[in-house]
Amino acid sequence: MYIALVFGINIFEVFMQKTGEKIFVNIFVNVIICIVVFSIFSFSLAGEVFTFASAENEKPIYKGNQSKNNVSLMFNVYQGTEYIDGILSLLDKYDAKATFFVGGSWVNKNEQTLQKIADSQNEIGNHGFLHRSQDKLDFEKNKQEILLCHDLVFKITGQKMNLFAPPSGAFCSHTLSAAKELGYKTIMWSKDTIDWRDHDKNVIFKRATKNLSNGDLVLMHPTKETLEALDDILAEIKRQNFEVVTVSCNLDQE
Repeated sequence: MYIALVFGINIFEVFMQKTGEKIFVNIFVNVIICIVVFSIFSFSLAGEVFTFASAENEKPIYKGNQSKNNVSLMFNVYQGTEYIDGILSLLDKYDAKATFFVGGSWVNKNEQTLQKIADSQNEIGNHGFLHRSQDKLDFEKNKQEILLCHDLVFKITGQKMNLFAPPSGAFCSHTLSAAKELGYKTIMWSKDTIDWRDHDKNVIFKRATKNLSNGDLVLMHPTKETLEALDDILAEIKRQNFEVVTVSCNLDQE
């Protein structure tokens, strides 16, 4: 289009020079240049707006269905294998189900523990492969982190995951787009026990149970103190008339 406009300008300029009306040539040329510049700017802006809108359409999930009295406990697992048996036993004691977001590098070394989680009918979610900062990765590397973990868990358990919890809660538009392309929902949390940092079972208990509301997603890790607090946490959640369910059930995916 640009070449055609330039060609047209040249022809018109020759014609107008022959007629001696150069002032009109200058006016015409300036008008055409303005039109070309405006058109290029408009197309560029439209592309940026479309890209921004596409990224905005993908959003992480911070809470489940708020019309039901369900709460989910989410365990991000890259270490703490020795506490998982105790966690599974307490969940079973209270007829509760949790979601374990597992890291691929952890799965690689703990196949039997992963299978125990699967056999217990608790949910398995994706926590990436190497616990990388997903917000610093491009689209393809975000996709690779999710897919490597996905394929490994499927190989061991036969389960296809569809929930992704970014390590450290770090994500960007590439993370959200990659997760969606792979059929995943990006999961965050509404309550964080920060049990990986604060090794105090009383603090963990308070953070997990204070001001609970429908659809809460409670972030935890398989730490010693979390296991010590879990019996009281589950009892308190039940006392407040909430059901402890998987994230998928909380989102009405089950």
